[in-house]
Amino acid sequence: MKSVHYSTGQTPAMLRKGWTPRLPADTLRKDFLKIHPTASSFNIMLYKVKHHEKQRINDYFEYSKQNSNEVPDLKVGDLVLVSTLNFPNIKGLRKLKYSYLETFVIVSLH
Repeated sequence: MKSVHYSTGQTPAMLRKGWTPRLPADTLRKDFLKIHPTASSFNIMLYKVKHHEKQRINDYFEYSKQNSNEVPDLKVGDLVLVSTLNFPNIKGLRKLKYSYLETFVIVSLH
């Protein structure tokens, strides 16, 4: 990249390194590069790990979609627990409160 800065009249590479590179690393031909076999095998291993990670993340999202979007099948007469999370009138420290009240029977559904 040979963009000359307006205020200095120099390229960023010239200011940082003292010289302007002739070829960026992206334009070098692959057959000219000498890569150590260990680095090559590490690159293959890293590619496999990234691919495995993407697969696990996709599997997790599918699992989450299947388990979180289920609508509970409640009927009149079922026993349910009532959470105290949305009761602001219960005083005291939250960590000392019970998470759920006792079981209640469903009388009617709206």
